[in-house]
Amino acid sequence: MPRRLPERTRQTERNPGRFGGLEFRPSLQPVPVSEGQEMEVVIDDIGSRGDGIVRVQEFLIFVPQTKMAERLKVKIVRVGRKFAIAEKIK
Repeated sequence: MPRRLPERTRQTERNPGRFGGLEFRPSLQPVPVSEGQEMEVVIDDIGSRGDGIVRVQEFLIFVPQTKMAERLKVKIVRVGRKFAIAEKIK
């Protein structure tokens, strides 16, 4: 005799998609920096690879070869959707 599933399991519908039927829409806010822009910043944090991290309006900027709480002038080299990479200006 075949085994029967409990009533509540047989009648429940599965949620379509990964997020329970809701579409995943990442918030695409405008990027507050542009390539070639120069700015004076203070390093807020250190990343996992040792790069300094600066936050501008919740947007991350990575600056290699910097130390925590260092104040310096940087130039934005590359801009992505979620973060930017900058280099020190001497």
